[in-house]
Amino acid sequence: MGLISELIHLDLKDIDSKRMLIRVEEGKGNNDRNTLLSENTLLILREYKPKKYLFEGEKGGKYSKTSVGKILKRAVLKSKIQKRVIVHTLRHSFATHLLENGVDLRYIQSLLGHTSSQTTQIYTHVSTKVVSDIKSPLDNL
Repeated sequence: MGLISELIHLDLKDIDSKRMLIRVEEGKGNNDRNTLLSENTLLILREYKPKKYLFEGEKGGKYSKTSVGKILKRAVLKSKIQKRVIVHTLRHSFATHLLENGVDLRYIQSLLGHTSSQTTQIYTHVSTKVVSDIKSPLDNL
């Protein structure tokens, strides 16, 4: 199942607000996994109050894959981001930000549903910019 399919199949029962987790069933590689539920997302969900699916169309029911792409395209235009952005870009950004915030690669692997650590290691190359931003402790002497 691809990322958009995982997204549009998320059901309210997949939200664990006590543990701040989202359960993805039969996701990447047909495996089940937990991923993070942010406080901000939880607040939005409580305000939005979906009935069955996490992301519902105006008439209820789940979004189509095409609708998700259109929503992202509008958001990108509105935010004036100049780079090419697709839904999978959000997944890459999520992983890269986790890595840049010091999260161990094994946890990122689990959150993304990667069976191989090799697949997750791509993010170590993506975030090399962070290494150049690190100030040497010797500069504080």
